Amino acid sequence: RKELVFSEEQLRRYDGSNPNLPIYLAVDGDVFDVSDGAGWYGRGGSYNHFAGKDAARAYVTGCFKDHLTHDLRGLSDGQLKGVEGWKKFYQNHRTYYKIGRVLHAPIDPNTPIPPPCKQSTPQKPKTTKS
Repeated sequence: RKELVFSEEQLRRYDGSNPNLPIYLAVDGDVFDVSDGAGWYGRGGSYNHFAGKDAARAYVTGCFKDHLTHDLRGLSDGQLKGVEGWKKFYQNHRTYYKIGRVLHAPIDPNTPIPPPCKQSTPQKPKTTKS
């Protein structure tokens, strides 16, 4: 299958708001079809904030308001490995699959790095010890 190439503007069309279009999201440039997870990624779904964009930073920071960006500058090595882990999650998922790439304009190195998130959402529930 030939990979599709999207601009950021083109990718936004696949955000789950149009029931006649598939739902796509991107992680660090790789675009995945997550239409089979419409309950999660479609309009009103818990993860709809990821649909139609490359929000790689938010996957590892848990900041779903201010970090919905592909800008990975300033992340730790562990966080960067986390981004790779999310890409593998989608690549190896039984119903989601990679369909292409999104082309991002280069990030101006003079632009500030997104600030740390004060209101992050934990990626995994905290466990309590009995």
